[in-house]
Amino acid sequence: MVRINKLSPIIFLIVGLMLIGSVSTISIKSYIKNKSVNAPSYNKAFSQSKNNLNKDGDSKGIFFKKPGKLPNRTLLKIYKKKKVLELYGDNKLIGVLGVSLGSSIDGKKEMQGDNKIPEGSYYVCYKTDKTKHTYFIGISYPNINDAKKGLEQGMINEKTFDRIKNSIDNKKQPPWNTALGGDVGIHGGKGTSSLTYGSIVLSNSDINILKNYVKLNTPVYIYP
Repeated sequence: MVRINKLSPIIFLIVGLMLIGSVSTISIKSYIKNKSVNAPSYNKAFSQSKNNLNKDGDSKGIFFKKPGKLPNRTLLKIYKKKKVLELYGDNKLIGVLGVSLGSSIDGKKEMQGDNKIPEGSYYVCYKTDKTKHTYFIGISYPNINDAKKGLEQGMINEKTFDRIKNSIDNKKQPPWNTALGGDVGIHGGKGTSSLTYGSIVLSNSDINILKNYVKLNTPVYIYP
C-alpha cells in the first residue's frame, strides 16, 4: 500500500498532462474550424478587389484598347476632378488614362503665372519630342472666350485679341507670350520630378501611346 501511495502523485501528474493535451488539441481544432468558416468572406472580398483591377493592376476605369487600325478622327476629354483623360477614336472610347495635375484643380486659367489649368474647348496646336518631358502636346490656350474675357478685364488690348482670334480662326497656335499665359499642354513624366504647373501630366508609357493617336487640330475638351 505504501508503494502504491508513493506512485499516486506521479500517476495523477501524467493523467493531468494528458487531459491538458486533449483540451489544447480540441481548442486548436475549434480555432481552425472557425477560421475556415470565415475564409469564404475574405476570399470573396479579395476576389471582388481583384475584379476591380486590370491585368496591369490599375483601376478598372483605366484602360487602353488598341483599335484594329488608326482612327480617322480622334478627340480628347480631360476631367480635372476625376484626373482622367479619355481618348476617343471615330466616336468610340478607346482609352482612359490617369493624369496628374501640377496645380490646383479649382478654377480655370485666366492669366500668366496663375498656375491653373484651362477649362473649355481647345485643339492640339503643337507637338514635339524635343522636351525633357518625353513628349509634349500643346493645346490652343487661350481660345477666343479666354481672349474676350481678357479684353473685357483690360488684361490684353484689341491688337492682342485680334492676334489670338486670327490664330484660332485658322487653327494655328495662339500667342503664348501674352498676359493670359500659354505653353499649356499634355506631357509625360507622371510620378517623376517632371510635374509642371498648369499642364496635364501622363506617365511616359501613356504619353507614348497618346502621341500616336493625336494630330494637329485634334479637339481637346477640358472639364472641371
